[in-house]
This record gives sequence, C-alpha cells and structure tokens, in this order.
Amino acid sequence: MSFHWRSDAADGAARAGTLHTAHGPVQTPVFMPVGTAGTVKAMTADAVRATGAGIVLGNTYHLMLRPGAERVARLGGLHKFMDWPGPILTDSGGFQVMSLGALRTLDEGGVTFRSHLDGSKHRLTPERAVEIQDQLDATITMVLDECTPFPATYDQAERSMAMSMRWAARCRTAFRDRDGYALFGIVQGSVFPDLRARSAEALRDIGFEGYAIGGLAVGEGQAAMFDVLAATLPHLPEERPRYLMGVGTPDDLVGAVLRGVDMFDCVMPTRAGRTGRAFTSRGVLNMRNARHVDDAGPIDPDCSCPACARHSRAYVHHLFKASEMLGPMLLTWHNLTYYQSLMRGLRLAIVEGRIEGHARAVRARWVEVEAAPEE
Repeated sequence: MSFHWRSDAADGAARAGTLHTAHGPVQTPVFMPVGTAGTVKAMTADAVRATGAGIVLGNTYHLMLRPGAERVARLGGLHKFMDWPGPILTDSGGFQVMSLGALRTLDEGGVTFRSHLDGSKHRLTPERAVEIQDQLDATITMVLDECTPFPATYDQAERSMAMSMRWAARCRTAFRDRDGYALFGIVQGSVFPDLRARSAEALRDIGFEGYAIGGLAVGEGQAAMFDVLAATLPHLPEERPRYLMGVGTPDDLVGAVLRGVDMFDCVMPTRAGRTGRAFTSRGVLNMRNARHVDDAGPIDPDCSCPACARHSRAYVHHLFKASEMLGPMLLTWHNLTYYQSLMRGLRLAIVEGRIEGHARAVRARWVEVEAAPEE
C-alpha cells in the first residue's frame, strides 16, 4: 500500500482527508502530540491513545543523542520501543540543532554541533538525518533543513532557503522507498512571500509525499504566520498533505485549518499541562489560581477526560499547590484531549459544510472567558 492522502471533503479552503500509511490511517485535520524523546511527557502510550490521538511525533536530534538510533533499531524500532504501533512522524532535528546544539557550525555538507547533554561532538548531514529516521522506523521522515532564525534579512533568508532546498534534494536521494512510508519536504523562506513561493516550487520539482511549512512560530506573530500561509499554500500540490510545523495555540490551529492546513504539532498542550494551564472550550485557565480552591466543578464541563470526569478544579488546584506529579499528568491528559476534540470538531464541520460558522462559534466561547480573566 502506497502512502497517500485522500480528500474526503472541502469547505472553502479547509480540507478533511485521510492519510493512508504503513501503520494505519489517520483522519485530517490532525494534531500530533509531541513525543520528543520517545514519550509524550507525563503520559503513558495508553493515555495518549485515550485522548483520541492517532499519530505522534518523535525527534531525530534527541533520539540520536539518547538512547541512540542504532540502539532503538536493535530493540525493534521506535514503534515497539515506545509502545506506539500507529504512525510516527519524526522531525529531522534541524530546529533543535539551531535552538539547543552548542557551538553549531553550518556548511554545505551539513551541520556540526555539540550535544546540549554532555558536550560531545556530532555531525548531521541530510543523508545521516534520513538514515537515523530509517533506523527509528519513522512512518513519515522529514528532510533536514535549516530553520531560518527570526528576524532575518532577505539575503540571509534567501541563502538559508536555497541551501535547505539543496539538502532536500539530497534527502530525497537518500530516502529508502517502502510501501506506506513517506518523506516530507519543508518550505522555508522566512516571512518573504517570493522566497516561500520559490521554496515550494523547488520542493514540488523534487517531489515529496507531503509538504511542510517550517520556520514559523519563531516570533513572527500570528498575522505574519497567516500571511506566509497565504503566500505558500497555493504553490503546494492539492493532492498532498500539508503540515504546519510547531504550531500552536487553539486559535492558530483554527485559523490554519481555515486556510487549508492538514497536520500540526506543538509542545504547547503538554508544556502548559505541566505548568498548570488548562485549554478548555471556554478559554485558558490557570489551575494554580486561588479562585479554584473551593470549586467543585470540572475543568471543562464539555470534556470527558479523567481530569474532568473524575476530579474537580479544587482537586487539580490542590495537586499543583502540593507539587504532586499527578497534577501535571491529569492536566496534560486534559489538554491533549481538548486539542483532539478541537480537531474532530473542525473535521466534522468541514464534512458538513459549516466550517466558517463553527470556527466563529468556537472562538466566541473563548472570548467569554477572556472577558473575565484569571485573578
């Protein structure tokens, strides 16, 4: 079975579809929980499945450093290693090298860096990045690219984008074709529309099973991000999945789906869960706030996760004040459940041809909470 994306419905630019992969189907639009080091933080694999997630993300940079891609391969691959038989997308590590790797040296061949863990020296090339993801048995492999820093001048962004396109061609050559597996290209070009268009056209000429929009959510702001999507998406093949990397807030997801994006990942719901912030159908709550100390109600009355079905806001508040590890576990479970529910609602609205009204209704409920901010 070849990897492919099938369109199930469209409403304006918004798309509902199904990814067919070697490790099972995935309905889109989809949010992928981030399992950077082979685990979604504070969650068991069963708990992640219970949120409704059908695909997760791993990371080349972190897994190559610890426990090592060769070790994961000897132990049966990442699916077996982390108890996730479904699809896994692995980021190539380009962003982490930029943000975490010390003493980074970039050249045409690749990037040399020192580990943020122990200072050991490593070399990552396009070919090696693809090889590592093959050893991990990633369902979807990402090309190695340079995540252009923001802000960047036009000339800086152009040079960075051009090198990423040359690296993408090398990744395509290095990739081992297998039924149901895919290699995604990554569009770069910072906030410059013509560079984004050139990057997208270059990737189309190379040919990939899917196309990602990278280099965003790095400080440019939502309006600029949406402008980049407007400049990029028309240049991507309609019959291939579109993945917006590292994004974002619920409002980011709604806006990007309306513009035609199919796939997302972000650490936001899990990181927020560990720090006491709850995403809900009525807005964002800070569960550390004293207003919850006597509240017997659920975090979100529209949610059926264990935190909402079995516990009160007062209990979750207590867990965080007492520094009990169950607090971050329950709130992470809740946040991921909310994100999956949000995506299911968007998909259903697309299928039923009411996405614009649905998006307005979702956002209107958030406004109600924002009008009464946390104390």
